[in-house]
Amino acid sequence: MTAAVRGEIEAGREGGAAALLERSRQYCQELTRREAKNFYYGLKLLKEPKRSAMYALYAYMRLVDDIADDESNGRTVGQRAADLDQWAALTHEAIAAGSEAEAAPRGHIVWPAFGAMVRRYRVPVALFDEMIAGQRQDLEPVRMATFDDLHAYCYRVASVVGVASLYVWGFDGGEATVKLSVERGIAFQLTNVLRDLREDAAKGGAAGRCYLPADEMARFGVSEQQIARGEATGGFLELMRFQIERARGYYESSAPLHEKVAPDARATLGAMTAIYRGILEKIAEEPGRVLRERVSLGKMKKLMIGWRAMRGG
Repeated sequence: MTAAVRGEIEAGREGGAAALLERSRQYCQELTRREAKNFYYGLKLLKEPKRSAMYALYAYMRLVDDIADDESNGRTVGQRAADLDQWAALTHEAIAAGSEAEAAPRGHIVWPAFGAMVRRYRVPVALFDEMIAGQRQDLEPVRMATFDDLHAYCYRVASVVGVASLYVWGFDGGEATVKLSVERGIAFQLTNVLRDLREDAAKGGAAGRCYLPADEMARFGVSEQQIARGEATGGFLELMRFQIERARGYYESSAPLHEKVAPDARATLGAMTAIYRGILEKIAEEPGRVLRERVSLGKMKKLMIGWRAMRGG
């Protein structure tokens, strides 16, 4: 626990449970504003208390991701795996806590807001176990033999976040709507995979990370070494076009999701989807660009997307 986080907890305790919860929510909002380059523009469109609940969900997700990626001070895979195990245990304790104040001693200011979010909206605990399982996969050099492997990974790191969001937003349609949310999460994560190819190749030491299915890379004659070297061969461009069409398919198949979520959450879902779909289409314009830079939308573009979503456009 850092000195800053310890100070937040102690200051909150002095003001009682309500003050502690408020400090926890402020922490989650600030972390989301700072780190959620794409989600924040959509989440701002939510009204309270759903907005603060989504900040807590994102903050939790981000902290889990940071644990898996924390190689500072020479932290080994074993140490990070142990940290994730501890985080999983603390997750269950925070959810089971009888109050936000009781959750605070778990060692991080995120727990009061997180626990309140899960209890208020009855988010299934198993979703958080899946999130952590997805991060465990990133501890070792990542390889996906087939798309089935990639699909399972996308479910753990993205779809479960979407399903958890459904419980906060409110939704109709039962399991059919949950399935649509899973597909939208797959679309988002496939977009991330394509956008981050160059960045992922440099992670995890010399072996790097490669999320593209190995059998599909072989089909198009693309090697991990070519990706790491930034070689946009003809085969690579064909492989990218194949992956882009697959991602588009998941956006299209999950299109009915918009009408299934609560009306006051539709602008948020619409904005988030437009931003991620916009990134995918920007990649489609020049697929080889992902080997040179991280493709993103500008701030003004995101603001326009948020404005249109708020107006129902």
